[in-house]
Amino acid sequence: MVLWFAGTAVLTVWLVFRDPAFDYRLVIVGALLPDVIDAAFGGSALGHSVLGSVVLLGVVMVVTIGRRSLRRHLIALPIGTFLHLVFDGAFTRTQSFWWPLAGGSLAEEQLPVVERGPWNLVLELLGLGILVWAWQRFGLRDPARRRRFLRTGRLDPTLVA
Repeated sequence: MVLWFAGTAVLTVWLVFRDPAFDYRLVIVGALLPDVIDAAFGGSALGHSVLGSVVLLGVVMVVTIGRRSLRRHLIALPIGTFLHLVFDGAFTRTQSFWWPLAGGSLAEEQLPVVERGPWNLVLELLGLGILVWAWQRFGLRDPARRRRFLRTGRLDPTLVA
């Protein structure tokens, strides 16, 4: 699933921060990262554990000490991974979400995207709808705005209110 996580992450970050300078590309990458990581393990693993997102946040904070601009840029990655946990319903799976606190081992559970089966189509269509809305709302039909977004991840500040 791509559209569901990309759409919900962009919409949530925009609704919460309303910041045109935020790198929405990295939010999307972060929102897709847990499934990419855990697919390598064959099931829910570190990517679907709150520990994975907390460690990523800690790494970003430590690596960017004294580099505020870089921190502002990279913070989008862990925000995206936390949003993935929310919109994947990972918090409903105690053993993998709270690993290692809840005990057990990683990859004992299937990825939520695998368990949902046909519901994924409904979620992808909802994600597509959100992305179409964002495309229109942020004027990405305009080639100059679209190039700016693709190059910097930023939205046109005149359209973000």
